[in-house]
Amino acid sequence: MLRYIVKRFFQSIIVIFLVSLFAFTLVRMAPGSPALLMLAEFATDEQVAALEAKMGLDKPIIEQFWIYLKGLSRGDLGTSTIYQQPVLRIILARLPVTVELALGTVLVGSLLAIPLGIYAGANRGKIIEFFCMLFALLGQSMSSMWLGVLLIYVFSVRLGWLPAIGAGGIEFLILPVLTMGYPMAASLTRVARSGMVDTLSEDYITATRAKGISKFEVYTKYALRNALIPVVTMLGLNLGISLSGAVVVEAVFSRAGVGQLMNQSVNGRDYAMVQAMLLISAFLFTFINFIVDIVNSFIDPRLSLN
Repeated sequence: MLRYIVKRFFQSIIVIFLVSLFAFTLVRMAPGSPALLMLAEFATDEQVAALEAKMGLDKPIIEQFWIYLKGLSRGDLGTSTIYQQPVLRIILARLPVTVELALGTVLVGSLLAIPLGIYAGANRGKIIEFFCMLFALLGQSMSSMWLGVLLIYVFSVRLGWLPAIGAGGIEFLILPVLTMGYPMAASLTRVARSGMVDTLSEDYITATRAKGISKFEVYTKYALRNALIPVVTMLGLNLGISLSGAVVVEAVFSRAGVGQLMNQSVNGRDYAMVQAMLLISAFLFTFINFIVDIVNSFIDPRLSLN
């Protein structure tokens, strides 16, 4: 087990390094100059060149990447060209808004999906499975933007029960969480149902039933454990996506989170901000996948042998 954890840790370090290289290269390949965007339209070529030199954009690409890596080793992710502040300070100020949205989404999605998916898989071919799969199909057929606008129209405009935009108390969180949570619950329901169906078809489940063990004990003690492995993996993936910034949902509900910040940074050619957010997103995904792999290896120790 320890060998598996160490192996996954070093793999995660390699992934983060490669993503940092990819983010640095991709941002530099984008058309336009951030120096030109920061200056007035009538700025001279000399003024643009001077600002590029101040930002270090006149140096060879390899030297720029080396300077970037040295900054990362000191915890310096650069300075935003839009906000003229350290990018880490700006991201940390926006992160709580996205974190509460992501955690609420995963909580709602898992509370809805896991019972429905497990129950549907345990009752294959029955009417309850049909309704559970209908729930999943509807959720996967809706875009987040369309669902968000629909919820705003029904619960804010027509009924006046919940605020439409902004951030604050829990009442501001309900509609965004439902907007992200329902599609997530839909996909998780299908995964949980498939996992349960596959597990119940295993030989050891058949042997367990032949011993006269009750159906409830077979489902909860023997089948549920293995059926949850793909669900845990999918939950980790969805949590990473949510934490990396729900651009569409934050735009629909005017939430000043990481997703909104990413959109502004890309439009404004804010090199330092885009690089930092891509790197942080990669770190979050890698860290969550690392934790998910460890959890799955405890659920099924055979996974640690790979």
